[in-house]
Amino acid sequence: MPHHALAVHGEADAALGARLAALRTELELPAEFPAEVLAEAQAAAAVVPSQAATDPDREDLTAVPFVTVDPAGSTDLDQALHLEEAGAGRLTVRYAIADVPAFVTPEGAVDAEARRRGQTVYLPDGRVPLHPAVLSEDAASLLPGQDRPAFVWTFTLAEDGTVTDTALSRARVRSRLQLAYPEVQAFLDDDADPAAADWPAEVRASLALLPEVGARRTAQEAARGGASLSMPDQEIAVVDGRYRITRRVPLPAEDHNAQLSLMTGMAAAEIMLEAGVGILRTMPAPDRDAVDAFRARTRALGLPWEPGTDYGAYLRSVDPADPRGLAVMHAATSLFRGAGYTAFDARAEDPALRTPPEDPEQAALAAPYAHATAPLRRLVDRFVLALCHAHVTDAEAPEWARAALPELPALMADSGRRASAADRAAEELVEAAVLAEHVGAVLAGSAVRSTERGTDVQLTEPPVALRVPGRAEPGTDVSVRIEAVDVASGTVTASGVDWPDSSR
Repeated sequence: MPHHALAVHGEADAALGARLAALRTELELPAEFPAEVLAEAQAAAAVVPSQAATDPDREDLTAVPFVTVDPAGSTDLDQALHLEEAGAGRLTVRYAIADVPAFVTPEGAVDAEARRRGQTVYLPDGRVPLHPAVLSEDAASLLPGQDRPAFVWTFTLAEDGTVTDTALSRARVRSRLQLAYPEVQAFLDDDADPAAADWPAEVRASLALLPEVGARRTAQEAARGGASLSMPDQEIAVVDGRYRITRRVPLPAEDHNAQLSLMTGMAAAEIMLEAGVGILRTMPAPDRDAVDAFRARTRALGLPWEPGTDYGAYLRSVDPADPRGLAVMHAATSLFRGAGYTAFDARAEDPALRTPPEDPEQAALAAPYAHATAPLRRLVDRFVLALCHAHVTDAEAPEWARAALPELPALMADSGRRASAADRAAEELVEAAVLAEHVGAVLAGSAVRSTERGTDVQLTEPPVALRVPGRAEPGTDVSVRIEAVDVASGTVTASGVDWPDSSR
């Protein structure tokens, strides 16, 4: 699995730290939580877990050996899973989601601050969290060995991956282990992996089924014409006080786990559509011109999307570790545009909200979909969970959730813009700092996209993406000279070496 990393050293490292600190102010990202928000969060953290422990309406699932599987070092643990065989080729999937609504008083201080933030924003020098750490990293987080309130989704999967039964309950759960994707993948690659020797037998049995669940759900994705765009990840982190940038292809375990989240989001969407109240994550289908342009691009790259092959099946056949495959993936992003949130409520005063969207599908998934699995890190999920639980228990939808529906799409769109801007700016700053030590050097890479503004190039080492003036054929190997770097602004000046259409 391609995996490259390089650290930032010396003066560039110091300059980068200062610029990242200033970035928060420039992007108007919230700083510390107000005192009243912290006080309310601390009060909830002190009371809610004990209330949940004695709540007779909560199902006691603490005997189920749930585990969490996340990127290494995560502390805001939204989800825990448990898988088991159910006979006759069926599988039972339990997916526990942190019960954030239990900790947040509607229209209280924490709620108001969460609406202002919208989502957790991740930066190399630390995240800007949606909720105070006493909740997101402690009392509400599904930490191992701790009883926690949770929403538990229970699915029965048939052999072909269809969901034949869905249940949702509020429960008490206790995760057995906090695992990271690399150690889970090592176990799946070799179930005799010594690192897993101390895991409880029931945990190993559960995780051993993860590839089967992932495969069944991927088969269902293919059957409905859905697609997943599995782009290589570019990750920035601080290790031993130094900034590092890493580019890697996601592990199979990550893709399998992602299918659990997608399955849950699709179930949540169907429940809300049936109830006539909710908020969906929507994306329009690409128009014919965009599809034709992408198809032409794949032919030019030598990886043609042949007629008769469905879009999702084609993308699943592409290897993003190959330069041409990476160029195809970049081109495919042109079809994944226009995602947003659409709220609806049959009882709304506004006529525009009274009916669900005419086309409720998220086009890439080829199914209705909602965000429901990350309530510690994303505002909208808290409302989705509360609305779904109310419907499956034949209760009235909470008025606090209904009242928020008209404003949620705009709140999420605004926070999404801030998060995207922070991500882009941080990447540019770190990449510039990495390249500061290579001024004058000629580096190898692959052209992934060419436009009137230049060619986007993915360098091999260091694993940095940059735009170079001139045109190079996407999918081809190229050489790039680093002419100048300004770490303070994140600006890199580069030129193509021996490109037929390069300029300096």
